[in-house]
Amino acid sequence: MTTLINNIKQLIGTREETTLLRGNALANLPSIENAFILIEDGIIADYGAMYELELKVPQLPKDIIDAQGKFVLPCWCDSHTHLVFAASREEEFIDKIKGMSYADIAAKGGGILNSAKKLEAASEDELFLSAWKRLEEVSKLGTGAIEIKSGYGLSVQAELKMLRVIKKLKEKSNLCIKATFLGAHTFPLEYKENHQGYIDLIINEMLPVVANEKLADYIDVFCETGFFSPHEMEIICKAGMSYGLKPKLHINQLNSIGGIEAAIKLNAVSVDHLETMTDNDIKLLSGGTIPANLPGVIGTLLPTAAFFLRMNYQPARKLIDSNCAVALASDYNPGSSPSGNMNFVVALSCIQMKMLPEEAINAATLNGAYAMELQNEVGSITIGKKANLIFTKAIPSLPYLPYSFGNNLIDKVMIKGEFI
Repeated sequence: MTTLINNIKQLIGTREETTLLRGNALANLPSIENAFILIEDGIIADYGAMYELELKVPQLPKDIIDAQGKFVLPCWCDSHTHLVFAASREEEFIDKIKGMSYADIAAKGGGILNSAKKLEAASEDELFLSAWKRLEEVSKLGTGAIEIKSGYGLSVQAELKMLRVIKKLKEKSNLCIKATFLGAHTFPLEYKENHQGYIDLIINEMLPVVANEKLADYIDVFCETGFFSPHEMEIICKAGMSYGLKPKLHINQLNSIGGIEAAIKLNAVSVDHLETMTDNDIKLLSGGTIPANLPGVIGTLLPTAAFFLRMNYQPARKLIDSNCAVALASDYNPGSSPSGNMNFVVALSCIQMKMLPEEAINAATLNGAYAMELQNEVGSITIGKKANLIFTKAIPSLPYLPYSFGNNLIDKVMIKGEFI
C-alpha cells in the first residue's frame, strides 16, 4: 500500500544518513517546511518539499492525507522503561509526601521489593493484559519504540514470567520493542546477607533460560550504594555478555561509586539515570577515553524520575557541553516515574534541564533509537526507516510543543504507516 502525506507545515528530523549525536550536533534538527512524505508498505519511501512533489512522485497514489497546518516528526523512542508491573504504588507516594526518602521506603520493604511481592502473585496473563493497556496508552502519546525491563521478579520463575510477557508484547505489538533482563535490580530479602548466592542464582539459573528462550536483548544491573557494587555489576554483565546480552545499566542515580568507569570498560550501550555526576564522571562519558573504533556509551537521562522523587535533575547542559551523547527516556515504573508520557519528558528536559527543544527532540528520537540499537529502523525521517510518525495539532512553532507542556498537542500517531 502506498500513502502520500502532503501539505505538512513542517517535517521534522529529516536525515539522509544518521549518526549518534554528541555535543553541539544535538541541537541540529533538520526539517523541511511545506513538505510531503511518501510511504510504501509501512516504510518511508521518499520525502521533500511540496515543490518537488511532481518531480519525485509523478504518479500520485490513491491514498492521500492532507496534513495542512500540522507538524510531523518521528515517534518517540523510549529507551528505558519498566512497563511490566503488577500494581501501582500510590501508598508510597503518600509516604514521600510525608517526608520518607526513597531509601527509607526501600528499607521497610517498599520500593522494588514491594513490586516484586505483587508481581509474584500475578499470573502471566494478568501481567500481559495490564502491560498491553499501558503500551497502547504510550503509543497514543507518540511512542513508537520502547525498551522494557524485567526486575520486579527477583526469583527464577518470576523473572522468567516477566520476560515471557515482554516477549509476547513483542510478538503482538507493531511497536519496536527491546527486552532487558534486570534480575540484578535489588537483592531479595533472603539474599540480603548473601550477595554471592543471589549473583550465582542470576548467572547459573536465570541467564541460561533467558538465553535459551531468547527472552532478552540486553542485561541491566542497578549499580548503587546498598544495591550492586561496580565489581558485582561487572561479574553479572560479563556472564550476560557470554550469552550475547549487551549491558544497559542503572548508574549514578543516588551516588557516584565507580559505575561509569565499569560501564565504559564493559562497552555498555547506555548508562541510565545520572542524577549524581562528578566532573570526572562527565569527562569519562564525554568519549575522550573511548577507543576510536567504538561509538561510546550513551547517557540516558530520566528527568521524570528526578521530578517524581524531588531529586536534583541530571546535569544535561554540562553533559551536552562536554560532548556527551545523551538520550531521553521515561523510566515508566510504579515507584519513581509512574508515567510513560514522552511529551512531558521532552518538556521537562527543556524547562528544568535547560535543553533546547531541538536537543530534547533529538535525544528522545534518534539518540533514543541508538540507545536501543534501532537507529536503522526508527528515530528519524530517513528513506528505508519505518513510518512511525507523530502528527501534531495545528501549532504555531516547534518550540510550542515543550512550551505548552500541559496540553495534548498530538493529533494522530502512525505506526508502520497505519494510524492507531
